[in-house]
Amino acid sequence: MSAVKQSPLVERVELDQLTCWRVRTAHGELLVAQQGAQILSYQPDGQPPLIWLSEEAAYEQGQSVRGGVPVCWPWFGDLRRNPPAVQAAYQPGLAPSHGLVRGLDWQLLGIDEDGDAVTLRFLFDSRQHLLPGWPHAVRVQLDMRLGEDLSLHLQTHNQGSEPLGISQALHSYFAVSDVRQVSVEGLDGCRYLDTLEDWRECRQEGALRFAGETDRIYLDIPARLSIVDPGWDRRIHLDSSGSRSAVLWNPWIDKARRLSQFAADAWQDMLCIETANVMDDALCLGADERHSLRLRLSSETLAG
Repeated sequence: MSAVKQSPLVERVELDQLTCWRVRTAHGELLVAQQGAQILSYQPDGQPPLIWLSEEAAYEQGQSVRGGVPVCWPWFGDLRRNPPAVQAAYQPGLAPSHGLVRGLDWQLLGIDEDGDAVTLRFLFDSRQHLLPGWPHAVRVQLDMRLGEDLSLHLQTHNQGSEPLGISQALHSYFAVSDVRQVSVEGLDGCRYLDTLEDWRECRQEGALRFAGETDRIYLDIPARLSIVDPGWDRRIHLDSSGSRSAVLWNPWIDKARRLSQFAADAWQDMLCIETANVMDDALCLGADERHSLRLRLSSETLAG
């Protein structure tokens, strides 16, 4: 007898103050908050979680949830550390870290099923929100497809008549067995800015391993990076396009104690690889110009 095919299940759930969507398929489970179009968690079938969500996460309006994949847009990090064209796009002196969209509800455009895969499509239209200091007409769409792997497509469309400078990142938190035992492949030879060493430019030698607080911006990266996790016998692949930069981050012991929505020992269980357009990879979109940032997350056993 042939096995009964499992149909995808999509349900709306309320987590404290946030409206969320839970998707279950034969391949895994995805949890997404409508606020910020933020993926909260992703677990492939038969595996530990691939995307990490803090056990102390707070689901509050106007506040990004710790973990998952927050969308940083139209700038990443401290606006003052961004290129002049990105800074010039926003007028007030006090700018929130990581941009304007993480704490706002995006419009759910649709949920589409294609066989055993499900795609959720979210839209942020800057003209539909009161954004003081941001006069630009921009549409940002994030599509997330849960199939055999997880694919994200972030599209930015400058609908204004003037060029627009932005930086952005998919601020992905990855779940690992023990950050002290994992490594990141694909960065060998890449230059990076070490923000903990006065933004000094360095060059990576070999695979990246973690032995302390890490906060680095890697430039001119290849299309594939991989997290090697012997403890879970897993290699996570990040395949990207429309991005030549990435941010690698782990707070380690001391900073973890100061973070909100973050257990004191949670630094051991996660690391961030943020697929990005930052520093000299920042974007300048002409009138009516579009940009696509794509990220595909997949995994295999280390022997695979």
